[in-house]
Formats: sequence, C-alpha cells, structure tokens
Amino acid sequence: MLKHLLTNASTRVRPLVFWPTFLLLGAALVMSVIDLQSLLAIAGGFNSWILTRFSWLFSLTSLAMLLLCIWVYFSPLGKVRIGGEQAVPLLSRGRWFAVTLCTTLAVGVLFWTTAEPIYHLHNPAISWAVAPNSPAAAAMAMSAMFLHWTFVPYAIYTVPAVVFALVFYNLRLPFSSGSMLKPLLGECVQGSTGQLIDAVALFALVAGMASSLGTGALSMIGGLNQFIDLPRSPLSLGLVIGVIVAVFVLSASSGLKKGIARLSALNTYALFFIAFFLFVCGPTTFILSFGVEALGQFLSQFFRMALMTGAAYKDQWAGSWTIFYWAVWFAWAPVSAMFLGKIARGYTVREVIVMNLLLPSLFTILWIAIFSGSALSIDMGQHGLLKQVLEQQGVENILYTVFRQLPLSMVMIVVLLFVAFLNYVTAADSNTDAISNLCTEGFTADGVERPDMRQKIIWGLLIGLVSWIMTSFAGGVAGIKMMSNLGGLPALLIILGCAGSLIMLMRGSQLFNETCGTADENQTAIPLRG
Repeated sequence: MLKHLLTNASTRVRPLVFWPTFLLLGAALVMSVIDLQSLLAIAGGFNSWILTRFSWLFSLTSLAMLLLCIWVYFSPLGKVRIGGEQAVPLLSRGRWFAVTLCTTLAVGVLFWTTAEPIYHLHNPAISWAVAPNSPAAAAMAMSAMFLHWTFVPYAIYTVPAVVFALVFYNLRLPFSSGSMLKPLLGECVQGSTGQLIDAVALFALVAGMASSLGTGALSMIGGLNQFIDLPRSPLSLGLVIGVIVAVFVLSASSGLKKGIARLSALNTYALFFIAFFLFVCGPTTFILSFGVEALGQFLSQFFRMALMTGAAYKDQWAGSWTIFYWAVWFAWAPVSAMFLGKIARGYTVREVIVMNLLLPSLFTILWIAIFSGSALSIDMGQHGLLKQVLEQQGVENILYTVFRQLPLSMVMIVVLLFVAFLNYVTAADSNTDAISNLCTEGFTADGVERPDMRQKIIWGLLIGLVSWIMTSFAGGVAGIKMMSNLGGLPALLIILGCAGSLIMLMRGSQLFNETCGTADENQTAIPLRG
C-alpha cells in the first residue's frame, strides 16, 4: 500500500527525512498493538526524564525568543524585505493574518481557555501562595493564561519563521530545517545532515499535531455529547479523528490559495463572531474589569512566571502546565515556521514580526479576557459549577457548559462544534502542506508548488493513528501532554540553532540588499475575501 502511494514520486521523496520518522512512529504503532503497556512505560519514562532534566531550558529558551524578537524588530535587519525589494506579496494582509492566526492557534484556543483557568483556580501553584478558589487564585489563573497563550509562544514561532523566510527567499536555500541553521553552522547542515535535522523537526511536529488532534477530538466529543449520548471511548474518538484527518488532508491537497486560505478566512470570521457573542451575552462588565486587572498582574510578574520551574517548592504545577505549553509550541515551531516563512514573501522582517507575534498576541489577550474571564465568573458565581463538570463529566464538557449559561445556547453549541472542527483543520492543513514540502526533493523558492496528495494521505493517517492511541489508551489529556513533551525537546534544540542563525543574519544584514533575489512578478497578492 505504502509502496503504491509513493509510486511515481520516489524520485521526489527525501528518504532521510521521510523514512526515519515514518518508521519510528510506525514501529511505535506496531508496539502499541503488541504491548501497549510497555510502550506507555517507555514513553512515560522519557517524558519524566525530559521534565526533570530540561524544564529550566524550556523556560529560559522561551523567554529568550521573545527578547530576540524585540531586538530584531529594532535592528537594521527589520527593514529587509522578504524576497527582495521587488518581491510581490503571496497573500494580502488580511488573508496573511487569517492564515497566520489559524496556523498557530489550532483547537487549543477553544478547548483550554475555558478549561485551564478552572484547574488553576482550584489547584494553584504552590509558589503563588494563594488559597484555592479565592479571588487571588482567580487573578493568578488569568495571569497564567496570558503567559501560556500570548507573547512567549508566538515568539517561539516567529524566530524560526523570520529565519526561514530570509534563507528561503533571500538566500535561495532549499525548503529544509537545515537551511535555517546554515547561517550558524555553515555547509555541515547540508546534504544528509540537513535531511536528518529535517527528520527530527518532522518527528516533533507529528507528535505536536497528534497532541492537538487529540485535544480537538475531545472537544468535539464534548459538543456532540450535548445532543446525543456519546461517551468518550476508543470508537467515538476514532470516528471523530478519522473525519478530521480526512478533511484536513483534502484541504491541504487543494493548495495554499484555495483550501488553506479560504478555510482560514472563514475560521477567523467564526472566531470573532463567537467571541463577540460571549462578550455581549456573558458577564461583560466582569470581563472588562477583571481582564484589565489580570493583564496588569501578568505584566508586573511576567519574568517571575515565565522562568518558574517549580524546583524550589518541589511543585509539579510548572511541569504540568507551563513546561507542557512550551513543549507544545516548540514541537510545532520548526515545521510550522517554514510554512509561516513561506507565506511572508513580499513583506519586511518588521512586518513579519508584527503579523506573527504582535497581532496574534493581542487577539489572544482579548480572547482570554472573554473566555477565561467568563469561565471564572461562572465557576465562582455558581459554587464551583465548572469544577463539578470537570470532575463528573470530563474536561471536554467545560466549554459547552459555559455557553449553556447564555441565550441561544443550543444554537451556539452547534456553532462551537463547527469552529472546533474548523480550528484544527485550518492548523493541520497548513502544517500538512509544510510536511509535504519538507519531504519533497528540490522544492525551492523558484519552483512551482504541486501538492503531493500521496504524502499528505500517509502523514494524515499516521498522525491520526498516533493521536487515537494516545487519547484512547494513554489517559486522554495525560496522553496528549506526554506526546507534546516528547516532541518538544528535539524541536527546542533546532529553535536554539535558529536563534543563533538569526543573530548571524543580523550581523550581516547589510548584505541582503546586495544578494537577495526577487519574487515572481506574475504572482499577485490575493484578498481576504475569496
């Protein structure tokens, strides 16, 4: 079957990128059938080792990415145009924002922004020194949400995105993670070494996508459960994951300007709509007042929270939440950044930083103020209602319980189901597109992109199977977190290399005006509306 899928594409597949990751994950799937408990024990051991030994590195690197973005923005490199001074933008600003936002958000912005603050409210970090279910715990819960979902994670994406855009379009290097490291490490990252680096990045992304797909499946089952009796089970998870995989593979196969851009635009409008509905029909005054207060607290304690590892208090909270999120973002970053860099043609480095870091962060601040603020207001005002839902019905039902407190609740739950589905599809199709390019021999800035349906089918099926096993048989959310941590560490090392490359590019920024290429003048930007 696999041989048939790759027939007539064998000359285009990069073997050292495709096969190591495919065989490693394939072997894990086979082992899960033969001896699932041993597989989980091995994965759990690696997971614990990563959290114990490298939590400090996750925290320090995450903060460093944000500081590096600020440095680059004000440096001479910020004025350099991706693709050269005559480069034509691949996407209009509106669609660029939509695709960028949807590539990085995935389904987590719906699932976690109502569920996570309830965890923090009732089980705060020891170092916060606040009583559970208190106003102080609520304020710290919102601060944690701002930390985990705004400036730092988007900086993790932005650094490699800027590097890839410059090396791919301006320096005309191949579509490869190794190309992002060439300014730092030179020729040693080309050839077989570069392909092996791509294989590491590919493994990290597949692990991260499987993690997020599991989150999306749990969210959709929670929504369907509002209408029919559909308990979480391997069968129900398998059906939902199968539908999601089929749609994002088809969307990615239709190309950037058709499926990906149009779905992203639709998803962005849907996100703004449900946020506006909750803001107007929810606890509006509390959202505004508490959101401003919590944002102030977050900014005043930013460095302390960003660097917290829990070591002094022997507290597992940081590993379960902050380090988990850093691992998620790092796992997605190397390959996702290649897609984000690819769509940045025609804009300056400063514009790329604004579009990939500043604007998504501002959007997410508003989103958290509305969704997390509403969840906290409902839980504190109704004697722990959402905590009871969490304990008795599962985390996947919290979002829908929030909307059950509003008018037109059943109509909005249908809308939420659609948006949850669309959120993961729009993130996954962008990254499946990048995976296909990464595994394809000879894809360059000067080439014409031809979507490879065969590779997208293979990777879609593999991601779906890994996600199904981890969510069905490895403890649901616990399995999701395990996958993220396993993919995050190798990706972190690649992002550190990208940071070094970006510093090297800043030192030689004056050379770009002399050496950068130009984009195809026949390609024009496409507007936000299809």
